[in-house]
Amino acid sequence: MTVSLNPYINFRGEGRAALEFYHGILGGELTISTFGEAGMPVDPADADLIMHGMIVSPSGLTLMVSDTPSYMELTVGDNVSVSLSGPDEAELRGYWEGLLPGATVQAPLETAPWGDTFGMLVDSFGIGWLVNITAN
Repeated sequence: MTVSLNPYINFRGEGRAALEFYHGILGGELTISTFGEAGMPVDPADADLIMHGMIVSPSGLTLMVSDTPSYMELTVGDNVSVSLSGPDEAELRGYWEGLLPGATVQAPLETAPWGDTFGMLVDSFGIGWLVNITAN
């Protein structure tokens, strides 16, 4: 059996918008469950928030997202970064380009000292992304 490692990002009321944004970039299957649909005991104002959302891309990437209910503490972006890496330059450059609108580029996508093509950015939702295209 294979073990997968994937990011799980928490938001405060922006979970659905983030999922739709990332789904537009990654493609694949999108599933969404709200706190209300799951019958979770939350403030009625939180019922339509995302309890669990998941994207599984055609190439096997998995991204999970949820909204943090109002009674829980959250510091968005401080404890999460997402790493995309592999040899498929076209696919990885496509993800990079999709993430750029509204992003702050911390390191442009260019040849790194270790020989790979690497870039870092913080997207329009405050999430850090690392893209590493392995050298052939």
